[in-house]
Amino acid sequence: MNKLFLRSAALVAGMAVAASAALAQTWPSKPVSLVVPWPAGGPSDFVARQIQNDTQKALGQPLIVENIGGVGGALGVQKMLTGVDGHTLLLGSPLELIIPPLTLATVKYKPTDLRMVAQLVKAPLVLIARKDLPANNIDELLALMAQRKGTPLTMANTGPGSMFHLVAEKFSQAAGVELTHIPYRGSAPAMGDLMGGQVDLMFTIFAGPVPPTIADGKLKAIGLATAKPLAKFPQIAALAAHPKLIGFEFDSWAGVQVPRNTPEDVAQRLNKALYDAMANPQTRQAFENAGNTVVAAMPLAEVDRLYQAEILRYQAIAKSINLQPQQ
Repeated sequence: MNKLFLRSAALVAGMAVAASAALAQTWPSKPVSLVVPWPAGGPSDFVARQIQNDTQKALGQPLIVENIGGVGGALGVQKMLTGVDGHTLLLGSPLELIIPPLTLATVKYKPTDLRMVAQLVKAPLVLIARKDLPANNIDELLALMAQRKGTPLTMANTGPGSMFHLVAEKFSQAAGVELTHIPYRGSAPAMGDLMGGQVDLMFTIFAGPVPPTIADGKLKAIGLATAKPLAKFPQIAALAAHPKLIGFEFDSWAGVQVPRNTPEDVAQRLNKALYDAMANPQTRQAFENAGNTVVAAMPLAEVDRLYQAEILRYQAIAKSINLQPQQ
């Protein structure tokens, strides 16, 4: 009986390995979907569109960008995780991979249910304001908030429990100010209302369409969530240099994720294809012009270590502000 069981178990294991190897050899056998868990026009969408052409050439199949926003990006993650044939990828960041499981009780996936196959770019967060807000820097903003005690300024975010909500709460706690949080389905619609004057402030990623929008005067930058100004944007002050905001440093990165059980050969192929796409000088220049730092190519093992470290980093931030999951 035991021998029969062991032979059966070995047969099943062998079939699983064979199926995995067969998938790796034939993958991709049809168009690949790259889920962006936010509406079109935001920073994550910008990254996906920049890598789309070169990546699909490397894979030999069309790469279709699919925008699925909602629940702080969690809907897009869930869509990718339900893909059963290995042809659905995710353009992910801490915003939807790590933060929702910490902040929303309704989100059931864990960051470790996914595997990052390549980190592509990173950029700091920036505090932006409507163009006619009577404050041009952090000192003027805090003074304005003190004057408006009892009638807080409004702060757009990408949903309750999102990363931008978490960062705004940390800002409110550190600076000792009140805010009224206004949730949106993504950065693009939030920025639209900010430009239209419907909300006062917003934390977002300083990349993609954000720097040009600030340069055009449609929005104003109050400060970057960094310890010192960026060399390419010295005119934007560092929030963490303010006495009330010491240590207020937040950035975000974009990478491509797959389900944790994706065959190793498929993960390796994606790692190479994505970093080959990022090696295109025009692509790199587009990212750098938009305020991103292009991440150097890394082997899968190093990408794995980085992703695990980021999970621990944001878990520590959540604990520091006593963050409790919302229903």
